[in-house]
Amino acid sequence: MAEAVADPRRREVRQGLVSKTLTTLAQGVQWLLLALLFSILTEWVGMVFWWPEEGLQHSRSMLEAEIGYLDSDFRRSIVTSSPAEFAKTVADKTYTVLFEFTGLVDLISWMSDPTAPDEGGGKFWIHTLFQPVAECVIAAMQVTQVFSVRLAILTLAMPVFALFGLVALVDGFVKRDLRRWGGGRESSFVYHWAKRSAMPLLVLSWVIYLALPFSLHPTFIVLPFATLFALSVAVTASTFKKYL
Repeated sequence: MAEAVADPRRREVRQGLVSKTLTTLAQGVQWLLLALLFSILTEWVGMVFWWPEEGLQHSRSMLEAEIGYLDSDFRRSIVTSSPAEFAKTVADKTYTVLFEFTGLVDLISWMSDPTAPDEGGGKFWIHTLFQPVAECVIAAMQVTQVFSVRLAILTLAMPVFALFGLVALVDGFVKRDLRRWGGGRESSFVYHWAKRSAMPLLVLSWVIYLALPFSLHPTFIVLPFATLFALSVAVTASTFKKYL
């Protein structure tokens, strides 16, 4: 049987460090936007079906609860000396950039201002059409602030993942040396499975926490996923090939 001849015009395209970094950043921004969109849609559905009696108060309570977690249980961080103040600043800056600089706040205020039908012009009809969706628009703005606070909390929690990963890496290398000198068997399947699961676990912790439609203490998200992340790092290091 004749051997297949490779087409010389076909070249293997490999991404460089810069392109890989830009691709990773683009994918990260994409996941963040999807999480924000899911949060807003969930809030709208909840306002109609799950908590209609609360309305806008639900998203306001979420924002207050997220800040309260930082005030009570997260008073120090490697990133900043005042985590609560840092999260509040991020939320305020997000509100200013997205809603004030763009003129969206003024537009909403103009559309919310009632106008008599005999005054003429299209403002009366714009106000009439805007009123049924006014609470949804304001709720989306408040959910965006909640999203920014949670984003700040996850940024402050990254040292936890780094610490857990470092301890797991050392423990994994110790187990690798014991396996190497003890004649233990290698498992490439386990190694590749554990290696590929580390980054998805980190991304999944961000997406789940950012998209939650209710307030939850960040400890219940950070610690379980940090533990799973450390486990994947430890397994990856312990099953790394014995001879380089």
